[in-house]
Amino acid sequence: MSQHDTRSAQRPAPDAPMVAIADYVADAEALSREAYDTARYMLMDSLGCALLALKFPECAKHLGPVVPGATMPGGARVPGTSHELDPVQAAFAIGTQIRWLDFNDTWLAAEWGHPSDNLGAILAVADYLSRKAEREGGTPLTLRDVLGWAIRAHEIQGGYALKNSFNRVGLDHVILVRLASTAVVTRMLGGDKDAIVTAVSHSWIDNGALRTYRHAPNTGPRKSWAAGDACRRAVIHALNAVDKGVVGYPSALSARTWGFYDVAFKGKAFEFERPFGSYVMENVLFKISYPAEFHAQTAVECAMQLHAQVAGRLDQIERVEIETQEAGARIIDKTGPLANYADRDHCIQYMVAVPLIFGRLTADDYGDAAAADPRIDALRAKMTVRENPRFTRDYFDPDKRYIGNAVQVFFADGSHTAKISIDYPIGHRRRRDEGIPVLIRKFEAALRGHLPAHRVRQILAICGDVAGFESTPVHRFMDLFVV
Repeated sequence: MSQHDTRSAQRPAPDAPMVAIADYVADAEALSREAYDTARYMLMDSLGCALLALKFPECAKHLGPVVPGATMPGGARVPGTSHELDPVQAAFAIGTQIRWLDFNDTWLAAEWGHPSDNLGAILAVADYLSRKAEREGGTPLTLRDVLGWAIRAHEIQGGYALKNSFNRVGLDHVILVRLASTAVVTRMLGGDKDAIVTAVSHSWIDNGALRTYRHAPNTGPRKSWAAGDACRRAVIHALNAVDKGVVGYPSALSARTWGFYDVAFKGKAFEFERPFGSYVMENVLFKISYPAEFHAQTAVECAMQLHAQVAGRLDQIERVEIETQEAGARIIDKTGPLANYADRDHCIQYMVAVPLIFGRLTADDYGDAAAADPRIDALRAKMTVRENPRFTRDYFDPDKRYIGNAVQVFFADGSHTAKISIDYPIGHRRRRDEGIPVLIRKFEAALRGHLPAHRVRQILAICGDVAGFESTPVHRFMDLFVV
């Protein structure tokens, strides 16, 4: 890929994509008001997801210090707990909480992912820096600062995802969480452009986690803490670049034979659809109603509409036809036994069967107890999944970013339901007016399920006042989530 002579020891200029990230993170100022408003809802939603995840012991056990007793008084807080951790481990904990239920925001293009995963690193470091500043007589960071960093992280992760498919070479999308968080956190810690390039070069040299844990026959719960792991690694890279002055690797991407392009990307350089701005945050997809892999969100909505027509006729169903996008057909079309909750929440047949039968889809529906109902697998066995080319075209259209699905149920007597087809879910930008009130209710329910009433009132009052929210010191806000 590179034009550099591999025999020459002369170090080249840094690869252009790394420089572009450094320039954007260090210089970007023209971030839209819409992006800031959307980011506020994104932060609320992500913290709500973090609290909801605490109901699951498998998540909670990951959230403390890396070894017992390795706490940091005055360190970063982990929402919904009493933990005080160093920013590296706090980044892992917060990132894990936010992602655990597959209920936070989503970005879909050539690559998929969840840009709010970056909040693991951003919130941990912002909280740590804000507390440190207060102790030392400085100026704490505000929630507006957090929103600005989140907009940048969303833009980096989502911008790379538009044209570059890491899943096609077997790499997990959390490689972009690590990239975006590394760049943003390096700047948060005071790093200049050179430091950002250095840190980002180390992120690329890490290569990426394999997608093995997301796909049959190996699907497992690592997918729920993989983003936290990426956040943790990002903070390490940032600290190394800023505090330790580690050496960077200018052609980490393009070096012939040894660079990322040749080793991991089939010799291809990255492609970009647009310059960095605030496009991704403005267009991000919220998971509001259902904790389901996003390619199936509209399929779940379709199934919910059909529930009343089919719930009383389950034994008469001959087949269920599902149409989806190419990506959905490729990654969540699963037949046969499903081993665990991580298998189930990435199976479009399971995510359609549950609402058809019960008229709901919650995180508990992926558990072993719910999955033991024999009607679910019996209905799955009658389903077919195929790609609808229009859904695929609209999925990649930058002016649409649809995630279409259609569901139709056929009965043994020859009758059938109408085909229910939905182009974009309630969390889509085009349904913001409808979706944001639902998002707020989701957030409020998460707060009330974990925090005392007086604390819930305080948090909702802050979140409801845009100016007050943005001026609130980060650590004061995080204190409200301590239990």
